[in-house]
Amino acid sequence: MPTLTATTDLPADVGAALRVNLDLDVETVAFARHRLRPVAGPGLASGGAIGDGERVRWAARLFGVLPVRHTSEVAVLEDGDRRARFVDTMVSGVFRAYAHEHLLVALPPDDGEPVTRQVDTMTWTSPLGPLGRLADVLAVRAVMSHLLRARNAEVSSRLGAGG
Repeated sequence: MPTLTATTDLPADVGAALRVNLDLDVETVAFARHRLRPVAGPGLASGGAIGDGERVRWAARLFGVLPVRHTSEVAVLEDGDRRARFVDTMVSGVFRAYAHEHLLVALPPDDGEPVTRQVDTMTWTSPLGPLGRLADVLAVRAVMSHLLRARNAEVSSRLGAGG
């Protein structure tokens, strides 16, 4: 199962960083190039903040042409003053399995300002066995890394780091 990890220091306390990370608009802006949008429907969140146990269905155009649907659920949500964590997992979509853990930990203040370290860990299993594993090496990892960087840049920007 491929794993991708990224670390981002955010100019905010853990609570503010968590609120921004749970805002669905972050993905919409960060992935505008892919025309990503939440799809409304029964039992689905379609804007604003998503919470524990809530689901969102995303529609996008990968590479501008390939229509993709992905439904995820916040499977874990832990909120604390110095540490927070949430995990969104795929309910349905193009992968056989997918999970994205967001871990937020307070660091010692930088010049008196709060700093939160965000550690993202994404894991997935591509479909089609050996062909999927080849796709992981040739393209999927690079695409996932790009998407994660774009998302984290938008989170940073919203918290005042300028991306």
